[in-house]
Amino acid sequence: MPQMAPISWLFLFFMFSMIFILFCSINYYSYMPSSPKSDELKNINLNSMTWKW
Repeated sequence: MPQMAPISWLFLFFMFSMIFILFCSINYYSYMPSSPKSDELKNINLNSMTWKW
């Protein structure tokens, strides 16, 4: 069985790397987090955030 040429391995590496980067970037930018409402921000209790030494 003949061996694959090194240029083919290099082409496969670049092809799968580009597909992986494209897939990760599409997943990253497709997520839309919900922004907190202004009423929810006012209801935060600041006393619970103090250090208790």
